[in-house]
Amino acid sequence: MTDPVKKEPAPTLGRAEKTRLTRRRIVAAAADLFLDQGYGATTLDQVAARAGVAVQTVYFHFGNKATLLKEALDVAAVGDDEPVALLDRPWLQEMTAEPDPVRVIELWTVGSREIMERVAPLLAVVRGTVGTDPDLAAQWDVNEGQRRTAFRALADLLAGRDALRRGLTVEDAADLAFLIASAENYVVATDTLGWAPERWRRTTASLLARALLGETPG
Repeated sequence: MTDPVKKEPAPTLGRAEKTRLTRRRIVAAAADLFLDQGYGATTLDQVAARAGVAVQTVYFHFGNKATLLKEALDVAAVGDDEPVALLDRPWLQEMTAEPDPVRVIELWTVGSREIMERVAPLLAVVRGTVGTDPDLAAQWDVNEGQRRTAFRALADLLAGRDALRRGLTVEDAADLAFLIASAENYVVATDTLGWAPERWRRTTASLLARALLGETPG
C-alpha cells in the first residue's frame, strides 16, 4: 500500500496582497452597481454588501463614493490595479519605439479601443451626473485633463518623427486628436450608430491620419 500523496499547503497571502484583493473586490462591486443603477442610487452599504465586506471597510479604503468612482475609472482605464502608469504600459512603449507615424496611430487606436470598451460606460455615468454633484464635476475635469495629456503625448510622438502635416502645431494636433477620438464619439458610434468597436477603431485611425498627417492609411 502506497502512502497517500501529500498536498502542498495553499500559499498564505500576505497583508498587502489581502488588502489589494479587498480593494479590488470593492472597486469591482462599485463599478457594477454604478453601471446597473446609476451613481446617485448607489450607496456604500450596497457596495459593501456586493463586495462581501463591512461598510466600514469601504470607508477605510476609499472614504467616500466619489473617490470610489475615481478608482473604478482608473482601473478601467488601464485594465488592472497594477501600480504602472498608463503611459508606461507595454503597448504604449511599443508605440513609442515605432518609427512609422501611420503605424503609431494604428497602435494608438488599438489601445484606445481596448480602453474605451472598459471606461466609456463609466464615463457616461460621470457625465450624466456632473451637473448635480460638485465632486463628480471635479472628477470629470480631472479625467478630461488626463486624456488631454495622453493626446499631447501622441502629438509629441508624431512631431518627433517630423510627421505632422505642414502648418499643424503640436498643440493643434493634440486638440484635433482629442476631438476625433473622444469618449463621447465612441459612445455615439457604438451606442447611437450601433457600430462594432473595431469599426470605430478603423474609422478613428483613418480620421486621425488624415487630420494629423495629411494622408490615409494604406
